[in-house]
Amino acid sequence: MKNVVWTGTWVAERLGVELVGDERLSDLLGLALRRNPRRAHLLVSNVLGKHVPQSPSVVYGHGFALGRRVRELLGAEDAGAAVVLGYAETATGLGHCVADGVGLAPYLHSTRRPVPGVDTAGGFEESHSHATSHLLLPENPALLAGAGPLVLVDDEFSTGNTVLNTIRDLHARYPRDRYVVVALVDMRSAADLGRLAEFATEIGARVDLVVAARGTVNLPEGVLEKGQALVAEHETTRTTEATKTAEPADSRPGHPGAARVELGWPRGLPDGGRHGFTPGQRIRLDAALPAMAARVAEALPEGARRVLVLGFEELMYAPLRLARELEQVVSAEVRYSTTTRSPVLALDDPGYAIRTRLVFPAHDDPDDGPGERYAYNVAGAGFDAVVAVVDSAADTPALYAPDGLLAQLAEHTPSVLLAVVPSYVPARPSTERPSMLPEPLRGPAFSSYAPDEVGWLLQDLSDVTLEAPTEEREEAIQSGGAHYAESLPVEYQPSPQYQELFQTALGTSAARIAQAVGAVTELVLAERSPHPVLVSLARAGTPVGVLMRRWAQHRHGLDLPHYAVSIVRGRGIDANALRWLAAHHDPADVVFVDGWTGKGAITRELTEAIREFESAEGVTGFDPEIAVLADPGSCVRTYGTREDFLIPSACLNSTVSGLISRTVLRSDLVGEYDFHGAKFYRELAGSDVSVDFLDAVAAHFPDVADAACAQAKELLATDRTPTWEGWAAVERISEEYEIHDVNLVKPGVGETTRVLLRRVPWKILARAGAGTDLDHVRLLAQQRGVPVEEVDELPYTCVGLIHPKYTRGATGADGKAVTV
Repeated sequence: MKNVVWTGTWVAERLGVELVGDERLSDLLGLALRRNPRRAHLLVSNVLGKHVPQSPSVVYGHGFALGRRVRELLGAEDAGAAVVLGYAETATGLGHCVADGVGLAPYLHSTRRPVPGVDTAGGFEESHSHATSHLLLPENPALLAGAGPLVLVDDEFSTGNTVLNTIRDLHARYPRDRYVVVALVDMRSAADLGRLAEFATEIGARVDLVVAARGTVNLPEGVLEKGQALVAEHETTRTTEATKTAEPADSRPGHPGAARVELGWPRGLPDGGRHGFTPGQRIRLDAALPAMAARVAEALPEGARRVLVLGFEELMYAPLRLARELEQVVSAEVRYSTTTRSPVLALDDPGYAIRTRLVFPAHDDPDDGPGERYAYNVAGAGFDAVVAVVDSAADTPALYAPDGLLAQLAEHTPSVLLAVVPSYVPARPSTERPSMLPEPLRGPAFSSYAPDEVGWLLQDLSDVTLEAPTEEREEAIQSGGAHYAESLPVEYQPSPQYQELFQTALGTSAARIAQAVGAVTELVLAERSPHPVLVSLARAGTPVGVLMRRWAQHRHGLDLPHYAVSIVRGRGIDANALRWLAAHHDPADVVFVDGWTGKGAITRELTEAIREFESAEGVTGFDPEIAVLADPGSCVRTYGTREDFLIPSACLNSTVSGLISRTVLRSDLVGEYDFHGAKFYRELAGSDVSVDFLDAVAAHFPDVADAACAQAKELLATDRTPTWEGWAAVERISEEYEIHDVNLVKPGVGETTRVLLRRVPWKILARAGAGTDLDHVRLLAQQRGVPVEEVDELPYTCVGLIHPKYTRGATGADGKAVTV
């Protein structure tokens, strides 16, 4: 068997340095000499993907495995509340992978690149590094403010100083009970071993350590001076460093030395964790990777046998995931590494970890000014192609200069490809305020929800008598004498039997609802905005909006704004509410939320209303697509499920919706600068189950987290183009039953329930064999004397029919008397 020389031999023999510990250490680490006045040696990781090109699957696998160990340590519930923090620059990619392994945890990495307009949420010093200052620039500072565990990830745990500095700074701002430190190797000296426990006692928190291997480096006396002398000696005689290049014929993008590959990076998706990276964004990246890797594979030269994907300093995760995907689709051997700021001596010796280096000027306008950057072990490695992946902030003239990175690479490989990932910069929130519109109403003054759960962009009409008997309302609505939004139905008071049915339904469906909430929230975060403003359509959408907000808080540590607004069929959405939203938030971040779709009437209503509003106001950016818990009508792209199943909040009226009525729009009550109105039924507090419903569903979040994220990932990869099957079915039913008005056909469990609670139902169509999802429908129908007709091949679980041209004592299309 051929003997393999350990890549730390050269340094160990000349400096007397000893690497002792687990047997795996020599596989994980090599040694090199660094040009650094603070530390002579450098531990060179073979599995980090920084200095040593490695299989991307190996690099990702080590980080992911550490994340899985953290998940086992914390348990599923605490892991679901964890936030992961990685260190720039070497551990930015490793931290991402650990976050994936923890269970798609929110992720943030420190950075050495200040970003104008983004406030610093913390910072710390890394005393032994060549570049000591780290910044924390989360887009949402609440990411670090949660009570769940904070997982800190670095490539090595050498003295513990960096971690202690970090925890000390963050604990003073955002104290919590538990921290977990993660590293590939624990190389602390005997003197440092007890410091972590002492520090944990000092701050009153638990601090755990998870590593792949343990050991220590024994350093002889005078090692720093000896190392500096060796560096000085070999720097003057090195022959392996590429310092001279032929001037390229054209230094612009696309010149023969560097063909540009357009990745098709998803719009608005962050390039990494500099400002935070959510699980939803990870799911979105997963869905986009196959197409991006295919574009790179197509651009590779024919017959390429060995390919390097080269990332850029802190930009490690995106190139790593791209390389890992490429590894699956090409026959070539794929390797991955990144450029770095770290100056290391290169020596062409099999017992030394850094065999070659490329030196080139910094090309991202760094805050520390012009300087050198490096790519190690690339020259002489026999790569047939190198795919350089940089962010757009680094796509500058210096990149294409005669001594720049691309020219350097072109000297050592036949083919250089360049892929540019858009640099993500958080949007600044609007500071304007409307001058004549009121502020949102909040509980407990208006609604039984907590004040932070939802702000109601409504006016309080609690003191106005608006209720009318159901039969009178129906007659007025169908005769054209009144609009349904001008009055309110008398609130249905559920019988004890019906209340028991609600509780049973909630117990059996809470987990299924929780999974759908998680899936739709992850879709919103992945596709719509990393910081969405949830705007629920009052009132059926409001419990769903609250649950989505709770999911984002539980899963990602996000504190999302949530408002409820009124939309009225035939009258549109409340324009004053839109004006208020546009003045307080970026319209592009607004995501409209509803409980479910029926035939899609509200979906169409919202689209038309937004179009008219933007045309009249000159305000643009609102996306009219609704996010719903359930989309049985196939009317939207953003949904948790397309199953037509019982959502218990549809079983009740105000007592499951914060004690708020339907919204009211009447000219004598709603003025030019008023929001639409609604009533707060304080007198029904004894029957209120609004918070019970939310708590019952949210209690299942930890249990369904993995399934919800997997479901969202599957949906992201699915063609979700609306087919409007529900609308077509409603038109068919309307004609078949001689109703001739689609507004009187209410498809789906939720809409059928509303018919039975608020309107004058004629009959209920139930899919043959429908199970317990219809127990409450059958009970309500029995109480109101409404026939339930089983129908084969019904696209919904059930459909509620309102009698056409309602009058007292009228007969139906089948000649039977209508029962009121």
